[in-house]
Parts: sequence; C-alpha cells; structure tokens
Amino acid sequence: MTSVSLINAVNSINPTKCIFHPKKDYFSFNISYTKSKTSEIQMRIKQSRITTVAAGNQEIDLTDPCWKPKFQEDFDSRFNLPHLKDVLPLKPRPTTFSLKNRNAQLVNGANVLADRKNGYVNEDDRALLKVIKYSSPTSAGAECIDPDCSWIEQWVHRAGPREEIYFEPREVKAGIVTCGGLCPGLNDVIRQIVFTLELYGVKKIVGIQYGYRGFFDPGLAEIELSREVVQNINLAGGSLLGVSRGGAEISEIVDSIQARGIDMIFILGGNGTHAGANAIHNECRRRKMKVSVICVPKTIDNDILLMDKTFGFDTAVEAAQRAINSAYIEARSAYHGIGLVKLMGRSSGFIAMHASLSSGQIDVCLIPEVPFQLEGPYGILQHLEHLIETKGSAVLCVAEGAGQCFLDKTNSTDASGNVRLGDIGVYLQQQIKKHFSGIGIPADVKYIDPTYMIRACRANASDAILCTVLGQNAVHGAFAGYSGITVGICNSHYVYLPIPEVISSPRAVDPDSRMWHRCLTSTGQPDFT
Repeated sequence: MTSVSLINAVNSINPTKCIFHPKKDYFSFNISYTKSKTSEIQMRIKQSRITTVAAGNQEIDLTDPCWKPKFQEDFDSRFNLPHLKDVLPLKPRPTTFSLKNRNAQLVNGANVLADRKNGYVNEDDRALLKVIKYSSPTSAGAECIDPDCSWIEQWVHRAGPREEIYFEPREVKAGIVTCGGLCPGLNDVIRQIVFTLELYGVKKIVGIQYGYRGFFDPGLAEIELSREVVQNINLAGGSLLGVSRGGAEISEIVDSIQARGIDMIFILGGNGTHAGANAIHNECRRRKMKVSVICVPKTIDNDILLMDKTFGFDTAVEAAQRAINSAYIEARSAYHGIGLVKLMGRSSGFIAMHASLSSGQIDVCLIPEVPFQLEGPYGILQHLEHLIETKGSAVLCVAEGAGQCFLDKTNSTDASGNVRLGDIGVYLQQQIKKHFSGIGIPADVKYIDPTYMIRACRANASDAILCTVLGQNAVHGAFAGYSGITVGICNSHYVYLPIPEVISSPRAVDPDSRMWHRCLTSTGQPDFT
C-alpha cells in the first residue's frame, strides 16, 4: 500500500524510545472510564464515537509511555488506502484529465497557462478528520481518546485528480450501479460520474440495472451511458438505473464483472451496499483483477461514520418541513389538535432532529438514540396534556426507529437483512387517542407519514452540489488506482476513506452533543426518561 507517515517529530511527542510493530492492532473501542452510569443505547453511541478514532482488538494501555505514537501509527495504517499496485505490478502514466484551456494565452509575452496551478492533488495531501480539541471528557459532544482528551492529529487522504493515473482511458469499461432504496441525488451522481469519465477519455460506460441484481439477472441488460443520455436526468428524482436490495453471492457478482470486462465499478449505496462493495473489492484482489471498486455513500438517514453528511440528507430535511408545517396547521386549526409526523431514521435520528430544529414548530422530537416513557409523571402523554392545556395544540416528530421497545417484534427482515420495524407512528397515534379519551379530554390527532414522498424528491441545490463533487471525486479515485474506498466530505473537505472504517457501525446522534441540546432548547421538551 502507498503510505505516508503521519507521525511527525515522534520524539517531541514522547522522548521515550518506542518500539513499533506495524501489523499489530494496539487499540480497541473500549475505554476504561465513564462519567456516569448510562443506558445501553447511550453507551453504544459513546462506543460508536470511539470507533471514529480507535480500532483493533486490544484495549488502549494508557500507562504505556508510547501509546500516543502507537495510536497515531495504528490510525495511519488503518486509513491507508488500498491500491491496485498492492497486488499488481502497475506503472502510472500521465493523466488525461486537464482543466486548462486548449489554446495558450500570451499576456505581455508570458504564457498564462504555464504559471497557472494545474489543479491536481498531491499524493501526500491530507485533511484533518477531527478539528476540535476538547479540554475535558465532560465537554458537550466530547470525543476523547483518553481521560485527558489528548490531542492527536488524525489525517485522511484528500480527494481529487492526480497527475498520474493507472488506466488507459480509451481501454476502460466503467460500470455504475445504484443499490438500496431511493434517495434524492442519485441521478446527479450518475450524471457527474459519466461527465468526468468522458473528460478522461473513457468511451465505454454502462449502467447496471436494479442494484446488484443487475449483475446476475439475465433479463436485465446493461444500459449504455453517455453525456447525451444523462444530460437532464438530474431534473427528476429516483434513479435512471433503478434500485433494489440484496443480491447474489459475491463470487457470482465478480464473475459477472469479469465476464463483462468492467475495469471500474462505481457503487452508490449505504452501509449494507458498502459492505458488499468491500467484499467485491477483496474478491477482485484475491483474483488479482485490475478492477477499481469505488463507493459513493448514499443514505438519506445520514448514518455513515466519519462524514459531515451524505447526499440526500439536506433534501430530506427540507422536504420534511412541508409535512411538519402541514401537521402544525392541522393541529393549530383543530380544537385540541395534535399533529404527529413520522420521518425516516431506522437507527439514527438525524432527519428528525434537524427537521425539528429547522422548522421551529415541533414540541416533541423522538429519536432512536434517546429512550422515552409514554406513561407516568415524566412521560410524553403527561407532557401532551400540559401542552394542550397551555397552548391548545401540539406537534410531535418521531423517527421511524424510535420507541421500538413498545412494539411487538416483526421477526422478519427485508432483502438487505434489515429487521422490519413496527410502525411507531401508528402506535403513538393510537396511544394518544386512547389516553385523552380515558381522561375525558377531546383530542384531534392527525398523523402524517411522508416517507416515500421524501425519498422520491429531486435533490435540492445543496445536495446537487454535494452529488456533483462526490461523483467527480469517485472517478478521480478510480483513475488514481485506488480500490475498496469511498468518497465523502469531512470538515468541509472531500476525502477518500477505506470502506471498512465507515461501516464498522452506523453513525448515530450523540445525546450529549451540542446539536441535540440545541434541538431540546428549540422544542422545550423535558427529559422523558
């Protein structure tokens, strides 16, 4: 693997002579201190935060005087990007990608283009994964490696075009596949991947229909893609290629890739899709195939680790505003009206939290990461009584994965292996009606579920820009010779990350974070536990 040491001036970090073992895992997700007793869910969230900074199979030995440089070395090793030349004797060639004008311009006798920066990313360029230095584990949203919140720089690879590439563009056959469920922005990403491939000089670009199914279903032919075909697909929601969940055995998919002569495969999907892509990448490496497997993270729930956000999320939050506003108007217009909106979020409540915060119309926001009670003096139903008495109406926003402990288990899974959730929206609607009927107070409950309306939306301006850059950088990563990576945005910078590092667990809302605290301040809701 290509590697650049991120341990600068180790002696200044720790003057003690340290012995390193590059292939040894030094760290685990387990930190031996806690501030207080927490619920199982909250502890899982805290451990999820730790996974962004530590990994391995052993605990951090904070008594080891060398633990900091070892940690940094381990991080550097884990975030090193897999490259085709790790398994194949490849030599690079000069890139065919250039943003310079074809005709040189002379100004006062000087060649302007000769002095202009070429716009390429250096192989050693890095971006910081974390930018806040916390002084204490008790700080809001603190992500600490040790009880002293020691600052250790964590660098990841910067995304973008390289000066040297590892494919002959005119010989390349590239494939694009969209997996999982619908998400705003899929067509935008497809469009930009095609545009950028053509700028490199690629002539053979195909779309694989209906997710991984398209690799093994003989009735699903490849779709030839070009600028003319994809020019206006961003004007509509959905996916030009179609989507589906699940797929065949990895060996069958790789057999299909090999038979089709595909050299680059761009896979758009969430955690499950990324896991499948990583398995495809590993099988291609095992067979020593010159195939670059590049992912673009697609999850409307925004639950991919390490990234600021994933495409489709901003559009989902914006579209949710219309549903929330409708519920608000219904509630305010009715006598003792209660509006209830269920939004997406199986294990992560980002959409519900951000939609509640941005709308300013929500009185109660419920997410999977924060447990709640319905009954009792600190329950939701008691708080609704208070809202009806003082305001005359109330509006609730609930993520689909919240409150599953109140529902019977379905004991079934979808094609992706996800457990089918019970409908918390319908359950809450029934319980609210039952409660107010039991105490003799009339209540008019209106329930809105805009899930499929939101998924099918066209990407808004913010997501369209994100999709454009992600699509372009996916192609740059493939031509740079990387494989088994995903492209994302971290601290406003676009980066490449190894797939295993982003699928170790779903990203979740931290109940101790400033953003959740802001949401609580906006809604004014009490602690329902």
